[in-house]
Amino acid sequence: MSMHQRRLDLKNGCVDLSHGAGGRAMAQLIAGLFHEAFGNEWLARGNDQSAFDVAAGRMVMTTDGYVVSPLFFPGGNIGSLAVHGTVNDIAMAGARPLYLSASFIIEEGVPFSDLKRIADAMGVAAREAGIAIITGDTKVVERGKADGVFISTAGVGVLPEGLDLSADKARAGDRVLLSGSLGDHGVAIMSRRQNLTFDTEIISDSASLHGLVADMVAAGGAGIRLMRDPTRGGVAATMNEIAQQSNLGFRLQEESIPVKPAVAAACELLGLDPLHVANEGKLVAVVAPEVAGAVLAAMRAHPLGRDAAEIGEAVADDHRFVQMATSFGGGRIVDWLSGEQLPRIC
Repeated sequence: MSMHQRRLDLKNGCVDLSHGAGGRAMAQLIAGLFHEAFGNEWLARGNDQSAFDVAAGRMVMTTDGYVVSPLFFPGGNIGSLAVHGTVNDIAMAGARPLYLSASFIIEEGVPFSDLKRIADAMGVAAREAGIAIITGDTKVVERGKADGVFISTAGVGVLPEGLDLSADKARAGDRVLLSGSLGDHGVAIMSRRQNLTFDTEIISDSASLHGLVADMVAAGGAGIRLMRDPTRGGVAATMNEIAQQSNLGFRLQEESIPVKPAVAAACELLGLDPLHVANEGKLVAVVAPEVAGAVLAAMRAHPLGRDAAEIGEAVADDHRFVQMATSFGGGRIVDWLSGEQLPRIC
């Protein structure tokens, strides 16, 4: 940034339309806020793109958009969430994330202080994940045309040789593993949105899972059939999606699924089922029975998987139902088309 350019008033200033107009104000915003937060050798070159070395092996790419409200929530904000979510989409292939891009749509009037908190959180999350945000874009829209800040990302990673995770590899008898308790992120968001308070604060589980995935792959290798992060729609939507793609059914044991008491209480208050609530730091894995024990032990040895559990198994089922069995011999089915819970005797 030029010495003659006026510095951003990060304490009291706000974004205005000039910060998206391509001139000096936009250069100040990019250099004085985003480059400060993300700073790395690629961004320092100031190009509209970044060239990077390609690692040996198959490449993985993903893209995502983040429109969360509120922008700030217990345990994170939209910035850290954007990094964690993109990293996790790459990790679910068993890949190691390398680089991210980030595109911002900012509403006129957003305080620089809020935008700095978001960018700083992204920078911290990226450095903790061992990746770099190497290119991006900024647009400013008129007041009322966006809900504060929207973030779009893309990410690339590299896949270890011989690893090919896919739902069509699942087989009847495979075990379903869950890396931890459900609903923390979704309830943290909704409680802040509804101004609800609880005796115990519920913190988002948002986190980058590639380190946990690496340990799982080391323990289970090709015995890992697939992995998914149960974000929108929660575990219910994720398992129904897997059932459709694998042409199998799944029988889950309700009492084996970990849910924190505070989250369960909040869900009851809000009329929600934890199985349908979004997560951002958990994963579901379908693994061959012969490696299930080793993979589960590796998960529990990692800080992000200490509460991991085996929660069910794949079964032959032409109807591709996901059944939720209980210890009383009854249960329910979560319908994959509507998301409605249908009564069923299991």
